[in-house]
Amino acid sequence: MDASTALQTLSIILQVAIILTCLIIGAKKGGIALGLIAGIGLLVLVFGFRLEPGEAPVDVILTILAVIGCAATLQQSGGLDVMMQVAERVLRRHPEQITILGPCVTWFLTVLCGTGHVVYTMLPIIADIAIKKNIRPERPMAASSVAAQMGITASPVSVATVSIVSIIAKNTDRHWSVLQILAISIPASLCGVLLAALWSMRRGKDLDEDEEYQKRLENPEFRATVHSSSETLIGKVFPPQAYRATWIFLGAIAVVVVLGALEVLRPQFPTGDDGAMERLSMNLVIQMVMLAAGALILLTCKVQAGKIASTAVFKAGATAMFSIFGVAWMTETVVHAHLEDLEHGLAGVLANHVWMYAIVLFIIGKLVNSQAAGLLIVAPMALSLGVSPVVVVGFIGASYGYFILPTYPSDLAAIGFDPTGTTHIGKYVINHSFLVPGLIGVVTSCLVGSGLAQLLLS
Repeated sequence: MDASTALQTLSIILQVAIILTCLIIGAKKGGIALGLIAGIGLLVLVFGFRLEPGEAPVDVILTILAVIGCAATLQQSGGLDVMMQVAERVLRRHPEQITILGPCVTWFLTVLCGTGHVVYTMLPIIADIAIKKNIRPERPMAASSVAAQMGITASPVSVATVSIVSIIAKNTDRHWSVLQILAISIPASLCGVLLAALWSMRRGKDLDEDEEYQKRLENPEFRATVHSSSETLIGKVFPPQAYRATWIFLGAIAVVVVLGALEVLRPQFPTGDDGAMERLSMNLVIQMVMLAAGALILLTCKVQAGKIASTAVFKAGATAMFSIFGVAWMTETVVHAHLEDLEHGLAGVLANHVWMYAIVLFIIGKLVNSQAAGLLIVAPMALSLGVSPVVVVGFIGASYGYFILPTYPSDLAAIGFDPTGTTHIGKYVINHSFLVPGLIGVVTSCLVGSGLAQLLLS
């Protein structure tokens, strides 16, 4: 190895070290710190290493903003509580099946809303039902948090799903619709959720057999906390505008699905000087439909506009969006700068071992704490290296890697809403309640998705 090559290798190692350092510090600080710290890394990479700035994930950010804005407006109108009430009725009707039904309900809510941040209201309800049936809350709580995030790749209004459609259309000659992608991602994701839930049914001891829990229960203060009545939406009467807002939101989702399935309904516009026509992208479709739906809810459902930004959904979504902005931009800068080297070094490996794509996507998904951002970074690179688009679609579930470390808001919320303490982070951090359900869910999703992709898209 000559001096020039050694220097280049050292430079790449230092750049990767900067990314990892920013991610570790940002994750430790929490909140929007991840995006802010990434800004320092970006400055060092651009001004210190003279790397050309990569493309900021503007489309992703704008789509998330539109979806979150609409969902937050729905929450402020009371429409989200209507959906939660229906979900709670399902759960309380069959409390003994909470370990299965809890994850299915949180998964479905994410599929409907396009974001996993809508499930926080359900978590204390799931914990309450489990405790009253003497079921270890860790079982449904951990699986439900995992399921909420796995629903992202199965949602017609999520950025991850739409991004895959756009990436494949831009980098290959395939033009698959959102419906074709969902025909693979929905059953794959749901199978992963169900298998993770089934495994969870046998984990740990029931509360009456858990010696550690029974010992803690001797403390009157702890016992009062555990058995205190939780909030419930059952019996709550909502105004007519709350139901109207719900139907507007569900109608918007239906419109997105139809426009994604029937490309002919989307207008065409000329691109470039050659006069070639291109259909309106699904990213823009979702942005417009979600903005319009939010506006209709605002105008017809007596929503106080000033309170929308203070809702839990908007705050959580804005935090995630800001993190994606900084981290994805920083990571893209390094990847773009060394794309030729990556292509040279990884082309043969990926051609012979396509499963390596899933591992890379899994790792990047964890590093950027976003399935959409992970796909935007890894999928185009993989396609340029000769990975089949069928493989890319089949492994879409591998984008969910951020359960490895329990730092994601839904995981932390699940821990906080479990008064028994059974949903926990272990002494070594990595041994936490979400690790095994997450691994089961992701591996199952990838296996089922790959099989379906080969069957339906090849």
